[in-house]
Amino acid sequence: MANSEVGEKILTVRYAVDFNIVGDNISDIAEFTVEKYEFKNDTTLSPETRDKAMKEITDVLWRQVEQLKQQHRRVLAQMFDAAESALEEAVGNQD
Repeated sequence: MANSEVGEKILTVRYAVDFNIVGDNISDIAEFTVEKYEFKNDTTLSPETRDKAMKEITDVLWRQVEQLKQQHRRVLAQMFDAAESALEEAVGNQD
């Protein structure tokens, strides 16, 4: 199977992760992190600072999600390569 065919097939394989849920979790993590900071430091952030912190936290976490998606694609490509090798070995062993 050519690399472009593998790439096309990988795009059709569904993610086992619902990224809508991930987005909700990221928001929850950001909110919890800010609240924990305020509690630990016995302070209340201004709305502007809170908004900035929330944005920076969510941006960092979404970058991690993007890295996971890329890793997922690489693993799928390796799985397709391994499956093809196994098939070739099995077919070659029939002779």
